[in-house]
Amino acid sequence: MSVNRQWILRKRPVGEIAPGDLEFIETPIPVLEDGEVLVRNIYLSLDPTNRIWMSDQDQYLPPVGLNEVMRGGTLGVVEASRSERYPEGTIVNAGLSGWQSHTIAHEATLSPVPLLPGVPLTAFMSVLGATGLTAWYGLNDFGKPQPGETVVVSAAAGAVGSIAGQLAKMRGARVIGIAGGPQKCAWLTGELGFDGAIDYKNEDVGAALDRLCPNGIDVNFENVGGAIMDAVVSRMNNFGRMPLCGMISGYNSEGVAAGPTDFGRILMHRLTIRGFIVIDFIPRAMEAIAELAPAVMSGQIKWKAHVVDGLENAAEAVKLLFTGAHDGKLLVRISPEP
Repeated sequence: MSVNRQWILRKRPVGEIAPGDLEFIETPIPVLEDGEVLVRNIYLSLDPTNRIWMSDQDQYLPPVGLNEVMRGGTLGVVEASRSERYPEGTIVNAGLSGWQSHTIAHEATLSPVPLLPGVPLTAFMSVLGATGLTAWYGLNDFGKPQPGETVVVSAAAGAVGSIAGQLAKMRGARVIGIAGGPQKCAWLTGELGFDGAIDYKNEDVGAALDRLCPNGIDVNFENVGGAIMDAVVSRMNNFGRMPLCGMISGYNSEGVAAGPTDFGRILMHRLTIRGFIVIDFIPRAMEAIAELAPAVMSGQIKWKAHVVDGLENAAEAVKLLFTGAHDGKLLVRISPEP
């Protein structure tokens, strides 16, 4: 194929992503140079941080520039190669190559995707990709749950939260998940083995926390921010730990994100709040994979992928992250698997 299909950021969204903020275009694919490969992208990862990258707010990577390809993680197959390291047919992770059908990449920027028995490619965009690494490092480096402690996970039926909660259970903790809707809550307590679940859409979160966490909360794996974060922080025990993974409730809002309302509690109860970004841990990825891969292959860790077909649908699909209408890790299938 001689044409690359791409989503270009034309305007910085104000509030929710609107028509015209992104444009779907076609561009010619240039000729490969020595050391380069042409990757046909198979899956695109859609993540809450995509909305941050569209803005010009202070953030951990430079904002996506206007009139540039929208940033996003991809996995694909080498279709043409001028690299001895990556012959045609190799499955590769192309990093943050963007919302596009094809990627031209130098061999130094790619990593091969291992093929594990019984493990689908979608796992390497979720539980065995950045999603799993986020859960593993946030929990182990900062949450550090001890047997018998109580761990609360917000957005617990989501891609990161569901894995973090299962890891906490594997370490002997009591785990309470907060999710939206009875089906998601039933999945947490049924299939994943959480000790309790709170449906924030249909019950008072604070009252449910009082009922399910009578001895307080030791670890808060925070994905949401806002009122839900406040409810959890106000019930944390002395020396509690809060790995701060995300604050998705505020990503479509303008202005500075609000912190805990009762900031004094952090002092009085000697709480530790640690923000973290998974890219800081990529050099240590194999530490996490050493535990995650066997657990996935044995079925000890369960996960879901919500796959939307068609790159042309990416701009609408990313909105599912902010309504909770997706189920598990949100991906776009750009092209068929080999």
